[in-house]
Amino acid sequence: MRIASFRRALGLAAILLSTAPLAVQAQTKADSVAIRRIYDEALAHGESYENLRYLTGQIGARLSGSAQAGQAVQWGQTTMEKIGLDRVYLQEVMVPHWVRGTREKAQIKGDKGKGLALSVCALGGSVGTSGKLQARVIEVQSLAELAALPADKVKGRFVFFNRPMNPLYIETGQAYGEAGDQRRSGAAAAARRGAVGALVRSLTLAHDDFPHTGAMRYEDGVPQVPAAALSTNGADKLSQLLKADPGLTVELEMSCQTLPDVKSYNVVGEIRGSKYPEEIITVGGHLDSWDLGQGAHDDGTGCTQSMEVLRLLKATGLRPERTVRAVLFMNEENGVRGGNQYAALAKAANEKHLAAMESDGGGFTPRGFNIEAEPATVRKIQGWQPLFVPYNSTEFAVGHAGTDVEPLKGQVKALIGFDCDSQRYFDIHHTAADTFDKVNRRELELGGASMAALIYLISKYGL
Repeated sequence: MRIASFRRALGLAAILLSTAPLAVQAQTKADSVAIRRIYDEALAHGESYENLRYLTGQIGARLSGSAQAGQAVQWGQTTMEKIGLDRVYLQEVMVPHWVRGTREKAQIKGDKGKGLALSVCALGGSVGTSGKLQARVIEVQSLAELAALPADKVKGRFVFFNRPMNPLYIETGQAYGEAGDQRRSGAAAAARRGAVGALVRSLTLAHDDFPHTGAMRYEDGVPQVPAAALSTNGADKLSQLLKADPGLTVELEMSCQTLPDVKSYNVVGEIRGSKYPEEIITVGGHLDSWDLGQGAHDDGTGCTQSMEVLRLLKATGLRPERTVRAVLFMNEENGVRGGNQYAALAKAANEKHLAAMESDGGGFTPRGFNIEAEPATVRKIQGWQPLFVPYNSTEFAVGHAGTDVEPLKGQVKALIGFDCDSQRYFDIHHTAADTFDKVNRRELELGGASMAALIYLISKYGL
């Protein structure tokens, strides 16, 4: 923060204090001091970054069902036990086990048979090609355009979904969500029209040679055809060559397959509330990741920040009045079974959940929080926004909280999503480029501190 900006922030806080009743002023000052302690501890002694270094460097990619996912469970349990929490335990959950197999290959072949390599990867959950699959290509911009095409234009071909993310949205997540239907449903829509496979432009605003994987789904009663993501450079090249040679073909080779489900676990650690232990505040990220990179920003950062929330509360002596529980969810990427199991177990145990916070947008510079709650609860949380002005974490907006906490809707007063700067996130999301070196230590520790500060306030005052 520039000095002038910091002075303006302090000035705003001073104005808010000067116009409040004396009792409120005293309480606000006490909260400001407590939050400053949290940030000081995070910036001077934060452990998120080194925990992330180990998770990404020593374990790496952690796709559900893999040996690395099992290692990550053990790591999460051991790391939380070292914090000295009141309780650390595992929640059993059966998860899908999809494997990529050998590296995918794709080529564009024209009239003369020469092959031009494409950067490609299988979408998560796709079937393989059973050897090499070669076919002509039809390019479309949407599922609706595909549905309107004559059958003979689609049958026996690859359907190439080439709609880019909209660069005009300020929030990149909005562009990602809007373009995601072609990745999720493209293969099923193509198969219904008789296509042999689906090729999907990677969901990113970057122009590079990294293909972006991600979950896709099939439909009952519809043939399962292979689905692959093309890098944005590859998609642009294929589109350009199709205009010059509509008869060209693409040859695709993938050996991915789905194996039987595997037993895995959510990792849970908690500090028991000093006054209202029956009221639970959850904070979490997902422990699994896609298999191409190291799962650093997606979502190693969210896991290490969630554990750090508990460590910060202990290290600062700010014993929460309500129980605070960190959860490392398993299987967010291709099934959300960990999130669903956590919510089901909470409901079966008749637990009283006050709030649930998720960090799953990367470990970039914190901006604030997205809140899903009744208007009165939203207003209460927004009332704490001035306390975050000195830290530039001030966006307290109504918005989506996260995939793993969403199953708790109806059991919890507020779902909260940690919000950080998203402009770079989808450059590396679901790619081989999602590695530890892309994470900034200071940004990561500031994010964990902002999460801990809000959870401290919820624990103290309730909702």
